[in-house]
Amino acid sequence: MAFDVKRILVGVDDSKDALLALDYAINLAKDANRELVIVSVLENDEMNVFQALDKDYIHGERAELEQHILTYQKQAQDAGVTNVRCVVTEGDPGETIVEEVIPAVKPDLLVVGAESKKGIARRFGSQAAYMAKYAPITVTVVR
Repeated sequence: MAFDVKRILVGVDDSKDALLALDYAINLAKDANRELVIVSVLENDEMNVFQALDKDYIHGERAELEQHILTYQKQAQDAGVTNVRCVVTEGDPGETIVEEVIPAVKPDLLVVGAESKKGIARRFGSQAAYMAKYAPITVTVVR
């Protein structure tokens, strides 16, 4: 039985490994005309309590992230991926991707970088390891 991948989900932040994962996912998507969904998670743990309570602050941070992720979408389109969409959400990256994004997007494959240099994840464990362990789909970890 062959593993048929029609939709690829790739998690991105600005870390080197995440950008390598994006490049890997772009190459997979363009080679077989697959759909590519790029997700980025606004991490609540990077905000202090006053920022978290300030709806204008959160809206501004989210708007900035939404604008930034469009550069990744353009990169994929420029590389030849014809079917690309983006998702921006909030929360803990590993949990949010596994519990919310995967059920909503229904990808066949999740591609993530090996380690993130952002947020609390660098101190308490790998988001990639969490997703590899708990995602209900195949996960490729790129280093």
